[in-house]
Amino acid sequence: MIARTWHGAVPAEKADAYFDYLLQTGVPGLKGTKGNLGVYVLRRIEGSRAHFFMISLWESREAIRAFAGDDIERARYYPEDAEFLLALQPQVTHYEVLLGPEHELPTG
Repeated sequence: MIARTWHGAVPAEKADAYFDYLLQTGVPGLKGTKGNLGVYVLRRIEGSRAHFFMISLWESREAIRAFAGDDIERARYYPEDAEFLLALQPQVTHYEVLLGPEHELPTG
């Protein structure tokens, strides 16, 4: 399993509106892609900024490619993201998932 992570920040006063926007755009886009195994949306408000950290879980890099296109390291944005985000991060990060809630530690 592969975890794809993305970070973005919005003005704190737009935090709830941006979360609603994610629920209408990015989250369904991720969940609707074959090979997606789930999505986490995390938020931390720090002063005048609200930080969002998204983790999407995938069966394979090929499944990520179906969502992100050929350059899976490039962040994917929706039209109104620029109206919310303080900066558009150009890249995402991928991690191999070694342990998670539904996974046991390998033995032997």
